[in-house]
Amino acid sequence: MSRGLNKVMIIGHLGRDPEMRYTPSGRPVTTFTVATNRTWNTADGERHSETEWFNVVTWGNLAEICKQYLTKSQQVYIEGRLQTRRWEDAEGVKHSNVEIVASEMMMLGDKHENGQQNPNDATPEPDLSSDEEYPF
Repeated sequence: MSRGLNKVMIIGHLGRDPEMRYTPSGRPVTTFTVATNRTWNTADGERHSETEWFNVVTWGNLAEICKQYLTKSQQVYIEGRLQTRRWEDAEGVKHSNVEIVASEMMMLGDKHENGQQNPNDATPEPDLSSDEEYPF
């Protein structure tokens, strides 16, 4: 039996502040959008740019962390899987939406730009101001 692979990794900027809600069972879920930019040159040397928007969904502890630490325009790394949701509205029109269900999130850029510490930075920066000698 062969295995499949559904993995996506993006680096981009948040398009809006994360929104958190809870399922009826009390499980937190947070959603937000991330924009990625791509630039390229055509054969005649003309430069083009394109922005792609991704809907991101996080669950559980990661949902709480994203709500607490992420803000609009912040740069993030997101890793997860693609999921397509399909539904039919009250008028019988079928809809679908592709989203990233995130399993990992890493805040990028200046870790103090929001005045908050990055939760991924578990160990403090070493204080190298002393005159102690190091064996390396």
